[in-house]
Amino acid sequence: MFKKLNILDEKDKTLRKISKEATFPISEKEKDLVDQIIKELTYSQIEEYAEKYDLRPGTGLAFPQLGILKRIIVIVDEYEPGKFNNYVVVNPNIVSYSEEMIAADVGEGCLSVNREVDGHVPRHARVTVTGFDLDGNPLRIRAREELSIAFQHEIDHLDGILFYDRINKKKPFFTEYEIRLI
Repeated sequence: MFKKLNILDEKDKTLRKISKEATFPISEKEKDLVDQIIKELTYSQIEEYAEKYDLRPGTGLAFPQLGILKRIIVIVDEYEPGKFNNYVVVNPNIVSYSEEMIAADVGEGCLSVNREVDGHVPRHARVTVTGFDLDGNPLRIRAREELSIAFQHEIDHLDGILFYDRINKKKPFFTEYEIRLI
């Protein structure tokens, strides 16, 4: 039985709050929620399930988007058609990043933002993220390109930042000579 998550809309003030560090052990309820997030994000990227359950495609979700102000993010990355890597990071931190900046050519979207937002979001092409898995074991993840964008986007949610906050209002679009568009 599949039940859709209740994802907060951008108008909800909870999304603008800073999340608190998660403490261990992570509760069974929160672990079950992580499983539910992974399932929904995976289904959202598989066309037949996305249509069947009326899901918008999504790669990541942060706990604040569900009204839980804890520093936990989930990313489901389709690295080749039908094959996914799941990243669950508790208390993530970006510990290093490239100077090279990129932006998603078509712009970014968000499961909490139910409208089109025009503009490029400058992001680091590569990041190294540390944190913990659900059992409290240390993690170190090196992410590049789209996956790097996803980590930066989800970690922003933990600090009350939405992707469009990072769009330059005076210059919302870049040329490929100004920033590498992917």
